[in-house]
Amino acid sequence: MKKLLGGAAGLAMAAALAAVPVLANDMAPMASLKADGAGEASAKDEGSLKALTFGSWGVDLGARDTSVKPGDDFDRFANGGWFAKTEIPADQASAGVDYDVYNLTQRQLRQVVTGAPATSQVGGLYQSFADEARVEALGAKPLMADLAKVAAIKDKSEMARFMGASQGAFGTTIVGGGPYADTDDPTINVLWLGQGGLGLPEREYYLDDQFKPQRDAYRAYIVRTLGLTGAKNPEAAADAIMAYETEIAKVSWKIADRRDIGKINNPMSSAELAAYAPGLDWNAWFAGAGIGPQKRMIVNETTAIRDISALYAKTPLDTLKLWQQFHVANQASPYLSKAFVDSRFDYTKVLSGVSELRPRWKRGLTLVDGSLGELVGETYSQQYFPASAKAKMEALVANLKLAMGDRIRANSWMAPATKEAALAKLQKMDVMVGYPDKWRDYSGLKIDAADLYGNVQRSGKFEYAYQLGELGKPVDRKKWSMNPQEVNAYNGGLENKIVFPAGILQAPYFSETVDDAVNYGAIGAVIGHEIIHGFDDQGRKIDANGAVRDWWTPEDAAKFDAAAKAFGAQYATYEAAPGAFINPDLTMGENIADLAGLEVAYDAYHRSLGGKPAPVIDGLTGDQRFFLAFAQAWRDKAREDSIKQQVASDPHSPARWRIIGPVRNVDAWYTAFGVGTDAKYYLKPEDRTKIW
Repeated sequence: MKKLLGGAAGLAMAAALAAVPVLANDMAPMASLKADGAGEASAKDEGSLKALTFGSWGVDLGARDTSVKPGDDFDRFANGGWFAKTEIPADQASAGVDYDVYNLTQRQLRQVVTGAPATSQVGGLYQSFADEARVEALGAKPLMADLAKVAAIKDKSEMARFMGASQGAFGTTIVGGGPYADTDDPTINVLWLGQGGLGLPEREYYLDDQFKPQRDAYRAYIVRTLGLTGAKNPEAAADAIMAYETEIAKVSWKIADRRDIGKINNPMSSAELAAYAPGLDWNAWFAGAGIGPQKRMIVNETTAIRDISALYAKTPLDTLKLWQQFHVANQASPYLSKAFVDSRFDYTKVLSGVSELRPRWKRGLTLVDGSLGELVGETYSQQYFPASAKAKMEALVANLKLAMGDRIRANSWMAPATKEAALAKLQKMDVMVGYPDKWRDYSGLKIDAADLYGNVQRSGKFEYAYQLGELGKPVDRKKWSMNPQEVNAYNGGLENKIVFPAGILQAPYFSETVDDAVNYGAIGAVIGHEIIHGFDDQGRKIDANGAVRDWWTPEDAAKFDAAAKAFGAQYATYEAAPGAFINPDLTMGENIADLAGLEVAYDAYHRSLGGKPAPVIDGLTGDQRFFLAFAQAWRDKAREDSIKQQVASDPHSPARWRIIGPVRNVDAWYTAFGVGTDAKYYLKPEDRTKIW
């Protein structure tokens, strides 16, 4: 799901291994029924801990704009009334169901976290962040020791060692990574390495004219940050840092290429990498990262890593030290005084269009969530995710897997051998709902209620050690990559599993009390989406065991690619914001998962009826309720800058096109709403994409 918090204030080190690629991307932006009364939600109180349900059966009838024809704009038809009366809160990049459910979980988590004693890890960590007076009194003092370490670096080998160590600490690196399943033997974790070195969201922010305001804001932020840390001539330093990162951007891979498993699957040994990219002292980098020599690792963006290493070799050490000092201070700034926090927000708000910093209690919860996620999640799950909800959700998933099996068997263009391999992968796909079977042990992490900066440092080191401890060991397919309270879901790629945290299993995505058509249209489409990631343009390159292997007949592969190309051509015409068209190569996997996931959910809904006709409720047929629930689950009103950032850096299409793009390819949608040839988004039957 879309990262709601962006870069404004989050735990910089909690995801110490962020360079590890997500091979099957998680589902992204969902949508909103604001809790301030802009929608017809039953829980309008900002302090409510109850789920946001609509009416008596789950669709927000008052949110529609029935003056719009469904075929002309299904998003407006389903959500136009909501758009008209919804304002985006000043501290959010958008308003939507994703934010509403996220904000609900924040209120729920606030009860959990603030109810913990200060002597506990959870209570102590939160207290250290909440003690704003102490943080303010300390000012930049906690940062000085880390900056002094950078200042003391004598040569580029020492800098390489520092970069390797920065994965579990404040700082940055031109390459990063961590353990993930081997592409040949997915039962064993090997090291994955990917490109790094940039401070702006994506390479295009350095190179495209449309992002000049963001570049200017970033440079101004570098100047302010270096000024706050006492650097000499911060203006000249900022110019040097920007020039260095711009050169890195020029040789970095485009994000669309970085999601192609065929391109990033490049096995090497440590010795082979050192010979291929000699500009960096790799022995020093690995020593700093705490990683010994590797006989086999997966090097992702090969030419970028080679060329970035060469840039590193020819860049003056003084420039590298300024670059590193800025990034240390940048990542530490959310845990320093107001001057640092406000300066960082002045920059990040230009990326997102947000005009107001999130309340301190929410930022504190982000820290606790990122540092002690499963410890909090255990209590959260007990309080907010009943066993009955888990059982109903598991039944929904089982029904969708059966529907997917039916679709594979009924596929008209796929050869028996390909079908057999696809069915084998589906059968072996693990399903995880709500929370992990085994909880993490955080007893080795020291938390001091009077030491925020130290807590963040120790948390980063603890998390890095936890992740790195998997290197060379068997893959634990029961291990979760998301916390139970996260409003999200994901497909585990080489682990061939789908995971649905408790946080997303709340109304209006999922409820035990609403009409079945609503559950199938909302959470059912999410389930279908994650199943399909195992069979999208990248997932189809991974077999039932998680190995990267071509299990398709050449003819079937050609047909799949042709259908995907035609589907992508549709999305290339969608202008998400002025001048910002969707990149079909970047979003292909998510778009396929949206479409085929919706179709699988639709089939599963009809499977659940057991051959009986669906009842008509409030004048709406079962199919109409299904598609309306789907559209309302994805409704979203976003700021223009936020949309532009998403189009440039996110593999998910903006929410509006996650509604319109799929439904216009589904035959049943045309029948349900009587969409004719005169409709704006009408597609001839032969032009509708059919992949799964």
